[in-house]
Amino acid sequence: MAGQIFYRERLKVKDGAKTPRYRVVAISGVDMKVYGNHFRKTELDQIAQAVKAELVFLHRGTKHPDAETAAGTSKARKGA
Repeated sequence: MAGQIFYRERLKVKDGAKTPRYRVVAISGVDMKVYGNHFRKTELDQIAQAVKAELVFLHRGTKHPDAETAAGTSKARKGA
């Protein structure tokens, strides 16, 4: 494979919605520009096949337990 295309599932996708459900996060080893924001899986497959790249799905991780408190303090600092 010439490169890799990293993608993840969109955060705000409703079940049964007929909207594109994936987002390209990063591209490695392929000289390519991406102009779209949201893609369907078949579109990603076609792009990867055309540029001879591998699709890599990024799984969502769990939230860090201190992420909410850290975000709250940074927002408070911005307002001050």
